[in-house]
Order: sequence, then C-alpha cells, then structure tokens
Amino acid sequence: QVQLVESGGGLVQAGGSLRLSCAASGRTFSRYTMGWFRQAPGKEREFVAVVPGSYGSTFYADSVKGRFTISRDNAKNTVYLQMNSLKPEDTAVYNCAARDSPFGSRRLNDYGYWGQGTQVTVSS
Repeated sequence: QVQLVESGGGLVQAGGSLRLSCAASGRTFSRYTMGWFRQAPGKEREFVAVVPGSYGSTFYADSVKGRFTISRDNAKNTVYLQMNSLKPEDTAVYNCAARDSPFGSRRLNDYGYWGQGTQVTVSS
C-alpha cells in the first residue's frame, strides 16, 4: 500500500516556474514507477511525465517536453516535477501516481495509487 501527498501548487504568471513534490509512504518506494498526470477544467486527465522504478528512462508528454523535468529522491520517498516556462494551458490539477512495476507507462489505468492533487494556475 502506498499513500501519496502532493504539494507545491499555486498561482504563477506565464513564463514562471513551480516545483511540485509528491511524498510517498512505505519502505519500497524505489521499486515503484512514479508518474505525474493533470486534469484541466472540462478535460480528461492526461499524462505529463514518468520516472520508472528500475528500467528505462524518464519520458514526457509532447506538450511539456523541454519545459518540465521529473525526478525522484528514493532516500526521501519523494518525486518532483520541476515546471519552467509555464503557460496558461498548463493550468490544471496535478496528481502524482504510483505503479507497482519497474517499467514506465503513460496509461492512467496502469497506476494503482493516486494522490489527492494540487492546483496549478498560470495567469496570462
């Protein structure tokens, strides 16, 4: 069982930066693949970025590639999402999610554990 708690959201102007954090409970955090997803008002939840537990490398949605960076600190049981050059279209509730697999995935249904989300609002 994994519990996830996000933090770091807020209101920022276009072009600004935010860093989201997701703290996980449990002793086996390093084996979990961790992903970030987001849901804008009136839209479906979408994949943002993933950092695998053991195999493979990070990958990103095309819409955030080059602007967002996902990373993890296994000693702190925490995954981060550094968001730079933010745009109004990045406004959404951001959720982190955990998948009990060493392989990354873009699919929502592959993740069994979800945080409650943190709001990111980018003003123009």
